[in-house]
Amino acid sequence: MYFEPNNLSTKDLHQLLLGIVAPRPIAFVSTVDSEGNPNLAPFSFFNCFSSNPPIVIFSANRRVSNNTTKDTLANVIATGECVINAVSHQVVRQVTLCSVDYPSDVNEFVKSGLTPIPSDLVKPPRVKECLAHLECKVKEVMPLGEGGGAGNLIICEVVRIHADPSILDENQQIDPHKIDLMARMGRAFYSRASGDAVYKIFQPYIASPIGFENLPETFKQSHILTANDLAALASLESLPTDDEIAEMAQEKEVKQILEQADYKTLLQHYAHRMLTMERKKEAFMAMLLSIGQ
Repeated sequence: MYFEPNNLSTKDLHQLLLGIVAPRPIAFVSTVDSEGNPNLAPFSFFNCFSSNPPIVIFSANRRVSNNTTKDTLANVIATGECVINAVSHQVVRQVTLCSVDYPSDVNEFVKSGLTPIPSDLVKPPRVKECLAHLECKVKEVMPLGEGGGAGNLIICEVVRIHADPSILDENQQIDPHKIDLMARMGRAFYSRASGDAVYKIFQPYIASPIGFENLPETFKQSHILTANDLAALASLESLPTDDEIAEMAQEKEVKQILEQADYKTLLQHYAHRMLTMERKKEAFMAMLLSIGQ
């Protein structure tokens, strides 16, 4: 099934795109107008695009219903400053209160029960309850169209980063489970980036993986290994030696498996278990033993 963008209403196209391009990080943006009145609004068209210089971009889209724009856009054009506050699970419902289209004279800090605190280098306040903040100078605002649904890219240079000590690990890096970030999906769906939803994939960028072409066909025909399992095996940089395979066959658990009538199936389950622990070479050798190599 396919869709032609030109044949869809903007509303339907918008939801189709958001359902596919997801999850998206949320920029919870605080701004002030030319008179210093604060505004808070969340935006899910947001990401980091450069680290030297440090550039983040979010898009303040024109409303589909009436082609108007949010106060955030007017404020960053008027002042050239904003703060992007991280949206953790602990504040997400308060953040959603700030997505309502309030009149311009309504203070979203008051409506949401959130607390403004001074920034160091820009006029807009930070949100006290958020665990990280990016103080930003706006480098450029780039309109992408004039109709309802058109974006306005707000290109920001980060001039100061704040991180609560509670979200840092022993290396002073952000711990994803501690910051517990939220992301937007399509329609009313959100995603929580912590717990079992977060896991590591170790894939060196400077490497020479053996690739799928060097996997035995019997590996690919396995009903136990998943496509991700096969890709992990394909990421090995060298094939195990005959001596390594022979040594593994003498290990207690593997030796016991080889003595079973259904050893082929058991070894593939063993390989899958090894892959969950990133023990790729052991998994590869178990698969070779399962096919008698």
